[in-house]
Amino acid sequence: MEFIIDLQNLCKSYGSHIAVDKLNLQIQRGEIFGLLGPNGAGKTTSILMMLGLTEPDSGSATVCGHDAGREAIEVKRKVGYMPDNLGFYPQLTGLENLVYIARLNGMAEKGIAEHARDVMETVGLRAAADKPASSYSRGMKQRLGLAEVLIKAPELIILDEPTLGIDPAGVKEFLELISSLREEQGLTVLLSSHHLHHVQQVCDRVGIFVEGKLLATGDLDTLSSRLFGNTGIETLIRLTRIPEDGEALTGIFSTWPEINNLTVTGDRLQFNTAQDITPKLIRRIIELGEDIQAVSRKQYGLDEIYGKYFENNTNFKVDNESIKRRPLFGKRQK
Repeated sequence: MEFIIDLQNLCKSYGSHIAVDKLNLQIQRGEIFGLLGPNGAGKTTSILMMLGLTEPDSGSATVCGHDAGREAIEVKRKVGYMPDNLGFYPQLTGLENLVYIARLNGMAEKGIAEHARDVMETVGLRAAADKPASSYSRGMKQRLGLAEVLIKAPELIILDEPTLGIDPAGVKEFLELISSLREEQGLTVLLSSHHLHHVQQVCDRVGIFVEGKLLATGDLDTLSSRLFGNTGIETLIRLTRIPEDGEALTGIFSTWPEINNLTVTGDRLQFNTAQDITPKLIRRIIELGEDIQAVSRKQYGLDEIYGKYFENNTNFKVDNESIKRRPLFGKRQK
């Protein structure tokens, strides 16, 4: 298994403040990983150590096969980084800004403008390529920032709060673009954010980062199971009438291994299950002669998982589970 990011016991303090505390994290090539935590959790400090922009007090950061502390230049050649605060030359056009960045990265002058236009098209800015950067909206500036990251064809891109200040439609388009870049170019993406919903839409796995500690990593199913056991899915079925014998109904479903708990309250049946068996439940209830008025299903998502870890962070130890290669937070956006 090839890790494009391998952090071992990484620590960083500023005076008496511990910014990053014994960070252990491995990210596989081709993965989209979300580093999730509130402002001040230590996410940006961790990223700066990965890029060789600040030295750790102890531990090691290996990125793209290079020691980030000793081989920082090699790391920077292979990694594209987009900070949360973007800066451009406002009097230059988007294309001119991009060409300038390409030159700074040592790209050959021949064909540089054509390549820059191609990248502008990739990020959806071809029509605005010759407009001054000062006229760009926040969403367009984020795309231009992504173009500057992509211009040198990196193996890994690190995005620090990339959806900050973008309207919902712009966020959706930006995340779809990130997903398509991974699919089309095989990029690995590390996305740092405190926006749970945005992370959930695009990431394969997440790491929950609180007060300098990585409390857990995993996919939604793994984290949900770890916190809520086998009751991660709640299905509520409302019947058109109160069943004549609720105990008999409970007895029928008690033999189902997928059902962890069933509560009958009047005309409502609440099932807690380890997996989604809602269609199977509906078929069986109809077979029993009952009519269904309404069905609702709740699955613990990233909001509940994040809140639970935050609530109990003193009770959890750092835990890195094995990497799994499959869609984890729903279907990947195309």
